Amino acid sequence: MTAGLVAQGLHFAYRGREVLRGVDLRVAEGEVVSLLGANGAGKSTLLRLMLGLLRPTRGGVCWQGQPLQCVARRELARALAYVPQVHVLPFPFTVQQVVMLGRLPHGGLMRSPASADHAAVEAALNRLGMAALATRPYTEVSGGERQLTLIARALAQGARLLVLDEPATGLDYGHQMRLLALLKSLAAEGHGVLKSSHHPEHVALSATRVVVLEQGQITAQGSPEAVLTPAIMRSLYGIAVVPHRMPDGSLAFMPELPC
Repeated sequence: MTAGLVAQGLHFAYRGREVLRGVDLRVAEGEVVSLLGANGAGKSTLLRLMLGLLRPTRGGVCWQGQPLQCVARRELARALAYVPQVHVLPFPFTVQQVVMLGRLPHGGLMRSPASADHAAVEAALNRLGMAALATRPYTEVSGGERQLTLIARALAQGARLLVLDEPATGLDYGHQMRLLALLKSLAAEGHGVLKSSHHPEHVALSATRVVVLEQGQITAQGSPEAVLTPAIMRSLYGIAVVPHRMPDGSLAFMPELPC
């Protein structure tokens, strides 16, 4: 297993409030790591710290054994791709043009896209079933389609590790399931995936490892079977959630709704 993306002893404070406290996290190529936690647990902050978009109060993050601040920005942009929850473009780009932005680390702003760039964009759009929307303005497609466009941009980027903040946001059920299958297939091809989620069902279906974040600290991590227990679900969400084994072997969760 390669070094991958590693955080050690991360602390982060915002306006005097401690958001993360002593977080250690590792993501290697070939695995899907799902970050599970309630609102306000610090999931999005942790993802941004892992990408170098925020500076920790204490601790640090390394990519392939080197501190992020010592890695050239273009090299880092080729290696790591980020899919945020919300993304608004100031210009009326088409879906295809947004995906082409993922090729900037390979050529820069001043170079016209080469044939390899066009091929990477076409492959990414086809893989996500977005080819028919290629010429549509990004601002005029649905929220779920914008999310898929950003994921296609990450694939076109050719990154070895993808960091996704609530990637299923805005997707209908069919697209959610196809996305989870895509993330598993990317890991099987050698990519690393780090994603946040509110949905234990999604975690059970796609993750090789689950990391539970509560009040700025990692309180549990391991396989979905080991971590997605009634006790942890109650601690996270404040309700009783009972896992059930389905006929196909997957885990499903049945909440006991309060009266």
